[in-house]
Amino acid sequence: MKILSWNVNGVRAAYKKGFLDWFLFEKADIVCIQETKAELDQFPKDIRYIKGYDLYAASAVRKGYSGVAVWTKEKPKKVHTSFGYKIFDVEGRLVHLEFKDFDLFNIYFPNGGASEERLRFKLDFYKRFLDFLIDLKKKKKNLIVCGDVNTAHKEMDLARPKANEDFSGFLPIERAWIDKLISHGFIDTFRMFNQKSENYSWWDYKTAARERNVGWRIDYFFVSEPLREKVKKAFIQDKVFGSDHCPVGVEACI
Repeated sequence: MKILSWNVNGVRAAYKKGFLDWFLFEKADIVCIQETKAELDQFPKDIRYIKGYDLYAASAVRKGYSGVAVWTKEKPKKVHTSFGYKIFDVEGRLVHLEFKDFDLFNIYFPNGGASEERLRFKLDFYKRFLDFLIDLKKKKKNLIVCGDVNTAHKEMDLARPKANEDFSGFLPIERAWIDKLISHGFIDTFRMFNQKSENYSWWDYKTAARERNVGWRIDYFFVSEPLREKVKKAFIQDKVFGSDHCPVGVEACI
C-alpha cells in the first residue's frame, strides 16, 4: 500500500500547477492533502471525481482557510472529521478514516506563529489529540498519522536551527510534544530509513528558500509500534513542485 501526504497550500492553486498529473502518475492507494482552502464543492471537478477513488474532506467555517481531504481506493468502514472538540472542528483540520486493519488520520496541525493565543491553541490541539491517540491505542488499534505537523523535531530537521529556536515551529515545548508522541510508541517513519540532514518538506516562498534548500521537515508519517515492521519505505518527494511544501509518503504491507 502506498500512502501520500501533501500540504498543497490551496487545492485550486495546486490544481493549476499540475496536481492531477502528479496524482495520476503516483497511482497511490491513499492520497491525503492539507490546507485545501476550499469547501468540497469548490474543488475542481476533475479532482472531485477521480475514477477508482472515494473522496472525503473537512473544511473550515472561515472561507479560504485550512481544510483537509483524502482520496482512497479502499472504502473505509467509518469516516470522522472530529476527535471530539468543537473549538478545533470549526477549522477543518482532520479526516479520520477507519479501515479493517488500521485507522488513518490526515491532519493539518495549527501554526503557532501568529500570536501567543495561536501558540496556546496549537499546544492545546497537540495535547488533546495525543490523549485521543493514547485512548485508541488501548483499544489495540493500528494507527497512522500523517500531515503537516508544523514543527521540526530535531536540529537536523531544519536548515537553520539556531536562528529559529525562539520561533514557533522549533520551540522546545513544541518539539517536546513530538518526543512525547514517540515515547508513546509512535514511529517517525522517515527516520526509520534516513538519518541524514538536509531533507526538508517546506521552504519559505518569500525568501526563495527552496532554490537554496533552506528548509524545514515539518510533514510526517507516524505509525504505531505494531505497524513498524510493515513499513517498507518512507520518502520525501522534494522534486515535486506546486506548493511551498512537497509531498511525503510511505509504502507498507498492510
